[in-house]
Amino acid sequence: MTTHLSPPDAPPRAEPVRPRGTGLVRRTFLGAPGEPRWARPALWAVLALAALLYTWSLSADGTANEYYSAAVLSGTKSWKAFFFGSLDAGSYITVDKPPMALWVMGLSTRIFGFSSWSLLLPQAAAGVASVAVVYATVRRAFSDLLGSGGAYVAALIAALVLTLTPITVAINRDNNPDTVLVLLLVLGAWALQRAVQTGRLRPLLLCAFFIGCAFNTKMLQAFVVMPGFALVYLMCAPPKFLRRIGHLLAAGVVLVISSAWWMVIVDQLPASSKPYIGGSTDGTVWDLVVGYNGLGRIFGESGGGPGRGGGGFGANFGGTAGAGRMFNAILAGQISWLIPFAVIALVVGVLLCGRRPRTDLARAALLLWGGWLAVHFMVFSFAQGTFHPYYTTALAPAIGALAGAGGVLMFQAYRRSARWAWALPLALAVTGAWSFTLLRRTSSWNPWLAWTVAATITLAVVGLVGTRLLRRAPRLTTRLMTGAVIVGLMGALGGPAAYAASAAAGQLNGTNPAAGPSSGDGMGGPGGMGGPGRMGRMPGSGMPGGVPPGMGGNGQPPSGGNGSGQTPSGMRMGGFPGGGMRGGPGGEVSSTMIKYLEQNQGDAQWLVAMSDAHSASSMILQTGKPVIAMGGFTGSDPAMTVAKLQQYIKDGKLRYLVLGGGMRGGNSEITSWVQQNCAVVKASEYGGTASSGSSSSGSNSSDSSSSSQQLYRCGT
Repeated sequence: MTTHLSPPDAPPRAEPVRPRGTGLVRRTFLGAPGEPRWARPALWAVLALAALLYTWSLSADGTANEYYSAAVLSGTKSWKAFFFGSLDAGSYITVDKPPMALWVMGLSTRIFGFSSWSLLLPQAAAGVASVAVVYATVRRAFSDLLGSGGAYVAALIAALVLTLTPITVAINRDNNPDTVLVLLLVLGAWALQRAVQTGRLRPLLLCAFFIGCAFNTKMLQAFVVMPGFALVYLMCAPPKFLRRIGHLLAAGVVLVISSAWWMVIVDQLPASSKPYIGGSTDGTVWDLVVGYNGLGRIFGESGGGPGRGGGGFGANFGGTAGAGRMFNAILAGQISWLIPFAVIALVVGVLLCGRRPRTDLARAALLLWGGWLAVHFMVFSFAQGTFHPYYTTALAPAIGALAGAGGVLMFQAYRRSARWAWALPLALAVTGAWSFTLLRRTSSWNPWLAWTVAATITLAVVGLVGTRLLRRAPRLTTRLMTGAVIVGLMGALGGPAAYAASAAAGQLNGTNPAAGPSSGDGMGGPGGMGGPGRMGRMPGSGMPGGVPPGMGGNGQPPSGGNGSGQTPSGMRMGGFPGGGMRGGPGGEVSSTMIKYLEQNQGDAQWLVAMSDAHSASSMILQTGKPVIAMGGFTGSDPAMTVAKLQQYIKDGKLRYLVLGGGMRGGNSEITSWVQQNCAVVKASEYGGTASSGSSSSGSNSSDSSSSSQQLYRCGT
């Protein structure tokens, strides 16, 4: 039989209240009347820290993930490409995600011109906004339970944890869609909490709208929060049961409309008037939703777009699926530091709130964030399809909220109840032990850090335990208790803060951003593609923890593993100086070939056609011209057919093709037709040498293998 415990009856100590101020500026920076003096300046300090981490030397990351950057640039040149999220301004094929995140960056680059800052600053701003929304949501939810002062402390800790989550720092400096996804999800949580608090329908509809927008950012990943959200409203909202059901049904209608409108419009258009939908098997958004970006991610089903198939390309970027995935050598340092603390805080918080009313807002908030954490943890842990470490940034808001609210709740219970005095020291001890374990996995990276964290946490735990023995000296007890908690907070955040600092220095792997040092275990073990995208420090960055021998310029082992920044065939990877992956593993053609193509494009709509999007995106960014990616993301999409290619050539829309390179070597039928019907352009024709057709040495042969690139001229 479960025992439900109530929180302590004694009211929390009142915080000093500021005199009522006047003026919008004063209220903005110093807080509203009745707000603790320290609260608003502390919030601004956390937001400033987030902005610093997310924007420091942001231009060093260049165009980050070139795949999405090329689509943003193309959208600045064509509103059609903007609407569809096309990779190229000619709208031949889209990227493999819906376009909402691209729209955010695209509007910025249309206004300010295309640059690293105009491309990436909206992402950083979205990250800072997420921190502010989590702060506001936690503060409001726990004001009654924790008291005014306690709620502000909980909100501040939640915001700080989110700010310092290593993978969140990395992804907020990148242009993958996850940053916008997280912002929309936390806005949904904020709206849901308002709906639970007031029992009104409008906030619930707003929540559904935000989730629908998140769907148009990253499709089915947006729906991972839905089971927890629906259950919380059904269990905790004030209206009667049937009315709650009706509200959820109405929200479902808004969710369907806000999720499906873009997909319905695109799928209703004839194929001739829209680009091919990248990642699909039949050119429809619906297939992309249920396949590559849906069931394919969960079950690793075969067929269709890139990454399908059990263990398809990239499927083990996050390591082997299973209950321990979040704690493996790849993901643990990115997200798991405070998961044990958050789980303990959730359990203790739910038990302490057990006898509170059904509609209690604090208990609803614990269930909201606990459900968020649990469902994401299960989906991410057992997903069989393509899984990148940066997906786990979606866990960070829940971890932060539970750590902040649960930590303060355990602290108040520790102060007033001998029965619950063990909870906070236990949570800190477990957190310290796990942090020490994580830091010792990369013992050569700042070896002092693990021992410093261990000593700090130990001091905090000893201080908390010792305080229980000094109950006869209240003043000394309060000072020791407060000092122990502050020291414990510093120790718990020491590891994440170090990883976060490393992510803010140097250059990111734009395709697979990550923070901290290399675990040495590669990207998911056998068959992976090297270690995390960050290895502590870039050469010359001044940050601690150098790049291990044999690593590429960005601290990532190249796919070939030879430490030279080249694949076994000698081809550079993706156009990242030093050989690292920026836009992905497509071959980068020579500057002489690009100049030749620009001079001879004539009236053709596309500059050239290439096997895959990685090769094409690099050329789009260099030239600003439309380039066809015949096979989409990895070269495997059935977007191009021989008949379509023949028509393009006949109509004068396309004159040149580059075969070879790419991940999967391209379409064999296309390759055969081109080799039989198009003329080889020798390197000498554009001022190159036998090895300058691509960035590889000796790769300019006429055999179009997957490790070489050859230019062909088709038609007149």
